[in-house]
Amino acid sequence: MNLILLGAPGAGKGTQAEIVCDKLGIPAISTGNILREAVKNGTEMGLKAKSFMDSGALVPDDVIIGIIKERLAQPDCSKGFILDGVPRTVAQAEALEEMGVTIDKVVDLEVADEVIMRRLSGRRVCSACGASYHLEFKPSREPDRCDRCSGPLIVRKDDEPATVRDRLAAYHEQTEPLVEFYRQRGKLVVVEGQDTIADTTALLLKALEA
Repeated sequence: MNLILLGAPGAGKGTQAEIVCDKLGIPAISTGNILREAVKNGTEMGLKAKSFMDSGALVPDDVIIGIIKERLAQPDCSKGFILDGVPRTVAQAEALEEMGVTIDKVVDLEVADEVIMRRLSGRRVCSACGASYHLEFKPSREPDRCDRCSGPLIVRKDDEPATVRDRLAAYHEQTEPLVEFYRQRGKLVVVEGQDTIADTTALLLKALEA
């Protein structure tokens, strides 16, 4: 099964992608990882991407899609894949279609903005060992101290409320139109994000079987 997972930052896409991959035995493909891999391996598209990255420019859609196509041609994708973080725009979705990439279902993981704000702004990371915590869902035993190494817990810039608001605004503007794009093609499945990971997974797997 060839899947795309849509959802705002903090909706839990990465977590759900990992679980579904294990269940279905297919790889999760995230843009950042395959971009780094293609550059490291010196593939044709990787070298193109590197020239843009070295000059500080954004990697254009056709190069991103080319790298995805290279990755999807690998043997582990023969039974299917999950795309996480791509396409980000309607232009990228159209480019995927033009390259002949078939998508079976597109899952939109819907979580309210205020829930995402609570999830992300509560995250804390140990500045010494990198362990993660959450004020509400996974608190450390001592306030602002890591359970593992007693290092100080910090808020990453990505998780500061102002940054989260900006990321959500960018998502609504650029990526939300994809929901309508795939709805019109009859491929969209909407899954309401639940309070627990297990409940969300149960709904997601049920939607994929439908």
